Amino acid sequence: MSLLELFCAVDDFWQAFEPLWQQNQLSSGERQRQRAGVLCESEMMTIVIHFHQARYRDFKTYYTQHVQVFLRAEFPHLISYERFIQRLPRILEPLCVLLRTCFGTCTGIAFIDSTALSVCNNRRIQAHQVFAGLAARGKTSMGWFFGFKLHFIVNDRGELLAVRVTRGNVDDRKPVPHLVNRLFGKLFGDKGYLSKPLRDQLRQQGIQLITKLKSNMKNQLMLLGDKFLLRKRAIIETIVDQLKNISQIEHTRHRSPVNFMVHLVAGLVAYCFQPKKPSLGLDKALVLAPAYP
Repeated sequence: MSLLELFCAVDDFWQAFEPLWQQNQLSSGERQRQRAGVLCESEMMTIVIHFHQARYRDFKTYYTQHVQVFLRAEFPHLISYERFIQRLPRILEPLCVLLRTCFGTCTGIAFIDSTALSVCNNRRIQAHQVFAGLAARGKTSMGWFFGFKLHFIVNDRGELLAVRVTRGNVDDRKPVPHLVNRLFGKLFGDKGYLSKPLRDQLRQQGIQLITKLKSNMKNQLMLLGDKFLLRKRAIIETIVDQLKNISQIEHTRHRSPVNFMVHLVAGLVAYCFQPKKPSLGLDKALVLAPAYP
């Protein structure tokens, strides 16, 4: 997606969202000025999302050496980097709503997983102050970390269906009932989601949870199709790799919890705008499958 196409998509959303947003904002009752900024919110959202598509390692370098140098014609009313950072919290709520509108449709086949979002090196945990009282120590298959967890569900086309951010020490199974509120069909996960109470709860919501078994558990009968899809759960690892190495949703240079959320959501939106996503190609397989009498 080009920068122009990105801005058009974001600006169309902003034109529809802004009146409803202002109408539902809480007010103290005092008269307040509604003066528009020189750089409008849709332009700010476009810049932040484009940063997560441009593969720069830090936002300051991107803004000062790319936007202010090469994109003056596209954004004629640019403000200083310091002023941009001050205004960044204004676009958090619109970005969250935009992300919700970018979610894909449930196809009856979904994959769930979580990934660590480390906010500092483990050797600096005691001295870390930015996320004090918010982040927590957690453990994954890769070892210990300090930060948050991103829990998410994708369909077989690689589209995001639901996301949730928790502290690093939260069990992967805890946010699952909230994530599947609008889903149906079969949900595939790893061994970390093994839980009979969770499986029974999801069954009542019309969802079948399918996971691998631990080595000390008895074998259970499984449909051949389900066994095939369970082996294809690696698609979610590919998506995690793209979120972290292309969309840059994880780094340890955050200086504000709000700005951390802004860049996290913007990175997820940037992934949703990707024209090509990791996919199992089940739709193509169904179309090409021979029809038997």
